[in-house]
Amino acid sequence: MATTGNLFILSAPSGAGKSSLISALLKQSSSRLMQVSVSHTTRQPRPGEIDGQHYHFISVEKFKHQITKNEFYEYAEVFDNFYGTSESAIDEQLAKGIDVFLDIDWQGAQQVRMKKPDVTTIFISPPSREDLEARLRSRGQDSEEVIESRMAQAKAECSHYQEFDYIIVNDDFDQALADLTTIVNNQRLKRSQQVENHEILFKDLLAND
Repeated sequence: MATTGNLFILSAPSGAGKSSLISALLKQSSSRLMQVSVSHTTRQPRPGEIDGQHYHFISVEKFKHQITKNEFYEYAEVFDNFYGTSESAIDEQLAKGIDVFLDIDWQGAQQVRMKKPDVTTIFISPPSREDLEARLRSRGQDSEEVIESRMAQAKAECSHYQEFDYIIVNDDFDQALADLTTIVNNQRLKRSQQVENHEILFKDLLAND
């Protein structure tokens, strides 16, 4: 029987380095399979996007039907398009012993926590407001208006930091990655996980001679 995987939520304001941290974590060697959840969406695929890899692209009608059936851990409507995390898809991966990471905002985190209280939530913070703004400007692809909007969104996102189990300040990337790795390993070493992993061992240790 496979060990049950752990579910993690990573949230952060745009520019804090969350996606880079997740990508680097998944490239590390690990005792357990890890993957980022693939969300469902009603928006049209962009050039180069592959159904089932970047998103599960479905119709508005099907998405709304799944809402009525309570089939999402979390969902939201953004600019007239729906985005959601399928409960059955996540549970299937967890049952296979895969650690799954959700890249969602604080609102999505609240929804998931209502359905799955044992989820591990992690907030990635920039080291300062000035640093975050500098990162956004260094992209060289956003207008002043967009940058101001992202900074306002960042403030709203950061105002919910107290709702998360762990906080990682991404000042030094290597240290932030080490911190994230430590959190993941810590969840795997919890008593409930280790008892499940080593059921035969403990039965043998406690057996009557």
